[in-house]
Amino acid sequence: MEIDHDKIDEAVLALLWLTLHDGCRAWKGFDWTTMNRLYEKGFICDPVNKTKSVVLTDEGLQKAEELFKALFTRQP
Repeated sequence: MEIDHDKIDEAVLALLWLTLHDGCRAWKGFDWTTMNRLYEKGFICDPVNKTKSVVLTDEGLQKAEELFKALFTRQP
């Protein structure tokens, strides 16, 4: 089985949007490899620090909301 890391990254980014607080911070309880890929793609600030949350970039906030709606909401 071949894993599609882009799909995993999209799902994690969408779930980060679910845990947003303080405007642009989200709890970073996800796999470090995935978080590093999101950082490399410019969606989050460097996740390697002592805080339990990560800051989403402006692009990351927009993409996270789009993905959350696409992946986890029902159409009326």
